[in-house]
Amino acid sequence: MEQLEQQFCLTVDQAKELCRAESLDTIKSLIKNLENEITILGPVNHGAVEDYIRLQERCDFLRNQYQDLMSAKEYLVSIIADIDSTMSTKFINAFTKINEHFGDIFSRLFGGGQAQLKLVDPESILTTGIEIIVQPPGKKMQNLILLSGGERALTVIALLFSFLAYRPAPFIVVDEIDAPLDEANIDRLREFLQDYARHTQFIVVTHRKGTMEAADIIHGITMEQSGISRLVSVKLVDEVK
Repeated sequence: MEQLEQQFCLTVDQAKELCRAESLDTIKSLIKNLENEITILGPVNHGAVEDYIRLQERCDFLRNQYQDLMSAKEYLVSIIADIDSTMSTKFINAFTKINEHFGDIFSRLFGGGQAQLKLVDPESILTTGIEIIVQPPGKKMQNLILLSGGERALTVIALLFSFLAYRPAPFIVVDEIDAPLDEANIDRLREFLQDYARHTQFIVVTHRKGTMEAADIIHGITMEQSGISRLVSVKLVDEVK
């Protein structure tokens, strides 16, 4: 009885309640299995409670950080969706107006024909490509890459001025845009520039005489002596009749 109380902290009555009905061999086998399992567990970690509390605090901290990140992600996704929606609307409006200007300016520069911009993938506004479809006078509707060099250059000029018509600029500089054009196209470009210059200032870098005829002031570089350049400016005035 004394051993029972000192070693196992049990009274006789408690021991009777815990008494098992199995045979002694079965109980010994059970005890051996339990001892093996205890041995496998290794030494007792007396700081397990403190470790658990520390790890629990760390886990709670990381969980809160995760929730903050997820909330930030959802907010950013909503902002991006709003931006995409706004950009899509503005792009469609700009594309429609530029397309109208492009068709009009193309006809003026080519003396007829028609042209349009076409979305490759209308369902994906922000990632779609754009095709340029044109029909010069007397020709069939075709892609830009099938045109001659001069026709492509004049088409690109029409597209450039379509952008400017949509978003006007007070001052424009163009460099050798007329280089690939033949004389007939130069004449139409000159007339177009003269009309456009009524509300926009132009500086045109060119070597074509037909384009120079549209200018009010011509600035040129001459080299009368080898290695010495000199600026020459000429202001053109209409002949008074």
